Amino acid sequence: MGSIRVGTSGFSFDDWVGEVYPAGIKKQDMLPYYEEVLGFKALEVNYTYYTLPSKRTMESFARRTSRDFCFVVKAYKGMTHERENTAKEQFKAFRDGISPLGQSMKALLFQFPYAFLPTKENTDYLKVLHDEFCEFPSVVEFRNTKWLDDRYVDMLRELSFGYCIVDEPKLKGLLPFHPVLTSDTGYFRFHGRNKAWFREPMEVRYNYLYTEQELKEFIPPIRDIADKAKTTFVFFNNCHAGKAAKNAQMLKRMLGDRP
Repeated sequence: MGSIRVGTSGFSFDDWVGEVYPAGIKKQDMLPYYEEVLGFKALEVNYTYYTLPSKRTMESFARRTSRDFCFVVKAYKGMTHERENTAKEQFKAFRDGISPLGQSMKALLFQFPYAFLPTKENTDYLKVLHDEFCEFPSVVEFRNTKWLDDRYVDMLRELSFGYCIVDEPKLKGLLPFHPVLTSDTGYFRFHGRNKAWFREPMEVRYNYLYTEQELKEFIPPIRDIADKAKTTFVFFNNCHAGKAAKNAQMLKRMLGDRP
């Protein structure tokens, strides 16, 4: 059985202060607190979706965490949501930016929008990403349920891309929870179950706290995937007001912090 790493999608949020971080905490102290006090040994770096990563920031992340700490880095939106002809330059800038993480960088997450459909153009693009980032384990997150087809699951296996298993609102068109392993990396991402998903602004969309009963349903599939994978990551993206950290700690306790 491989290791299970539980954490959150991002860590540097002002509305976590007073909820999971102590009042008055400095920004530079949040990541050490995240690891040493909250007890997380993995982080999904999300700021890299909004802006290309900088070596200076990544050096800081590596310096402020232990050797045992794992990073997964989310791909820049110019590579997934707002693709342009400058992709090659962006690929290079992205690789350069994350390079200081070294061996601590365990995977890349390519999260595509709802409008990203299984066309030939898009499946060809996944092959481009495979070729560009073949030195890194990579995970793909789809939002549109049209990707939930054996053809595309098999395609991910052929490319050695991990499949991102999501829990999100049960709304027409959104991908349902479907635990499947397509590479050495198991990957779960919890977005919450806010039914106003398509109507809410981004900061409210993820305002959801899972109950212990809801999380209990996920223990068997997480353990089942972890039995087959080299490493299994479980990240909570319901970051509003610290809910992700609270749920991640709850899940860690329920797993018995099982290595």
